[in-house]
Amino acid sequence: MDARNLLRFLVLSISVALVLLISWVHLPSLPNKEFLDCNLYSGWCTSKNRFHSSTKPNLIKKPSFSKHNQQKQHELDVPHHPLDPLTIQEFNKVQTILSTHPLFKSSSSHSLNSIALEEPEKELVLKWKKGDPLLPRKASVIALVKGVIYTLTVDLSTSQVTNLQTGSASGGYPTMTIEDMVGVLDVPLKNIEFNRTITQRGVNIADLACLPISSGWYGTPVEENRRLIKVQCYSRKGTVNFYMKPIEGLTVLVDMDRKEVVAISDNGQNIPVANGIDTDYRYSIQKLNGELRLVNPISLEQPKGPSFTIDGHLVKWANWEFHLKADPRAGIIISQAKVRDPDTSKLRNVIYKGFTSELFVPYMDPTDGWYFKTYMDAGEYGFGLQAMPLDPLNDCPRNAYYMDGVFTSADGTPYVQPNMICIFESYAGDIAWRHAECPITDMKITEVRPKVTLVVRMAAAVANYDYIMDWEFQMDGLIRAKVGLSGILMVKGTTYDNINQIPDQEDLYGTLLSENIIGVIHDHFITYYLDMDIDGSDNSFVKVNIKKQETSPGESPRKSYLKAVRNVAKTEKEAQIRLKLYDPSEFHVVNPFKKTRVGNPVGYKLVPGATAASLLDHEDPPQKRAAFTNNQIWVTPYNKSEQWAGGLYVYQSRGDDTLQVWSNRDRPIENKDIVLWYTVGFHHIPCQEDYPIMPTVSSSFDLKPVNFFERNPILRMPPNFEDDLPVCKAHDSA
Repeated sequence: MDARNLLRFLVLSISVALVLLISWVHLPSLPNKEFLDCNLYSGWCTSKNRFHSSTKPNLIKKPSFSKHNQQKQHELDVPHHPLDPLTIQEFNKVQTILSTHPLFKSSSSHSLNSIALEEPEKELVLKWKKGDPLLPRKASVIALVKGVIYTLTVDLSTSQVTNLQTGSASGGYPTMTIEDMVGVLDVPLKNIEFNRTITQRGVNIADLACLPISSGWYGTPVEENRRLIKVQCYSRKGTVNFYMKPIEGLTVLVDMDRKEVVAISDNGQNIPVANGIDTDYRYSIQKLNGELRLVNPISLEQPKGPSFTIDGHLVKWANWEFHLKADPRAGIIISQAKVRDPDTSKLRNVIYKGFTSELFVPYMDPTDGWYFKTYMDAGEYGFGLQAMPLDPLNDCPRNAYYMDGVFTSADGTPYVQPNMICIFESYAGDIAWRHAECPITDMKITEVRPKVTLVVRMAAAVANYDYIMDWEFQMDGLIRAKVGLSGILMVKGTTYDNINQIPDQEDLYGTLLSENIIGVIHDHFITYYLDMDIDGSDNSFVKVNIKKQETSPGESPRKSYLKAVRNVAKTEKEAQIRLKLYDPSEFHVVNPFKKTRVGNPVGYKLVPGATAASLLDHEDPPQKRAAFTNNQIWVTPYNKSEQWAGGLYVYQSRGDDTLQVWSNRDRPIENKDIVLWYTVGFHHIPCQEDYPIMPTVSSSFDLKPVNFFERNPILRMPPNFEDDLPVCKAHDSA
């Protein structure tokens, strides 16, 4: 090769290398499309889970197992119900209207942090019937313009923008946009100090995976009047499970709006990056070590098709009917849930609206690189925004129907989040009711009814953690809300590789899981908003105390028994409840104006499952912001503006606008339209079985009829007979 050709070759090689480097480091621009389809642009529809956005299309096809799974063209969607979410056409109209509004025309520095349906007044929705003209459609918009928060209402029929308000009473900021989260991740790379310390630790810049971590609020001067976020990084070398390879002690404080480094904390230079050996959880990798096939495949077959129907967002199944939609902040919203009475054949109101209001996930490590990890995932990141496409046959069974979400990017451009929710019938061999008469009665009776339920499911991947959120409807009128926790632990790097090396007096703040890896102790709290409407909106909350009653001398051979003492809560403070094992109670929501044939008020009761309480000091800044976890149960009067337990603006909030603050007003709640709040809690002390990925652990609570029906509502339900069931061909034996 002569000198001229050699020079050309070198110039070409360097140019290609530069192009590849720039492409690798910098994020691609948002595709210029009428709306984003997360099937193709899934990288833009995730947030905390990668340093780089996806550069290759992630083709996820909707399943086509049945007529229920035919892929919809969402561009043509139109609303049919007052609570239907905004459609792509409506999002585009909102974007067009706002583009001509003086507030946005005068500033190129703005973001639309939230665009969602502004639901009509509850009284109007309750009066609306199918066939009536649709109620006026409006969009609720939260925008940041030059650092100032604006809330607006966009009337889609008149194109008018009204209710323009500014500021935040809570001192917080709106939910981050996807662009906020992704946009801060390359800021550290522009900092010489950051690049130097990464190199000194022996980590290749190309192997970095970084996360944007909400910084909370601690009242320091640096936090005033600026949106801050912290960035911590990991090494992807040798595994996709980069969470197991933290670059410990390195934290970058970033100004989210200026896109600049505020400060760097680097306290872990002596802590090695874990090797990450055998942490790749993918099937394609694990099967190389030999499959662990413990059971034969199982599938629920329905030759006659599923028993539910879905008309737009209206779900009908067995004796249930409810409205279902995806929400960028809450995830799943269940509305107007009604159950059919077997005696009257009429639908009866149970819940007007139910959803996950907020999450609180504090880590129990007060050190410099960990004290701020006290996530409020719904209000900071958007629980629905973190919902990932469900995996057919694994997340949901063969007979599932899938519902998409439609959300917007920071400029108002709509995009589709495919397969965000699934709906399916579940049968696990459970029993709805049974009785077999014992032989001594000489009555040969055995009556059993199988239990089939309807499940509505979403799975949110909030960085390392996966939350499986179920709403389960049973034919006996019970509703079960269930939370499953899986995914990957957030771990801490350490110099130790065996517990024998740890001094007795040293607090690890967790468990040594593997060489150089500590699983940090943490909590999970999931708070639900439950607008109960038991046979109407005016309800009361009754605490039924179960008390020990001692017998009088000579009254009975028994010395004691239990009795139920009913107390109707008059005001909010009387309904602030912490669960106590040795002071048991039942918790009823009743309609005192509707009674059964024998005179009992109709109602539903909240049945808590296994749960946990926050043990943090109430003056601890994270606990002040998450004061909604101070009790497990709250009851408040219905107020359309009080739906988010941590406040409307949670990011860097100070705890001035929480469920605790509202409830302390001690407003009347007897015979009122009331909202029930319940928090599911978990204490998690990590163990080695959680490494490198966690088996699912679950908890739940029930909303169960209590004197709502005149008798067992599924008494007349038939049993299964052999001829009713499909006959599947057995697997041929060898």
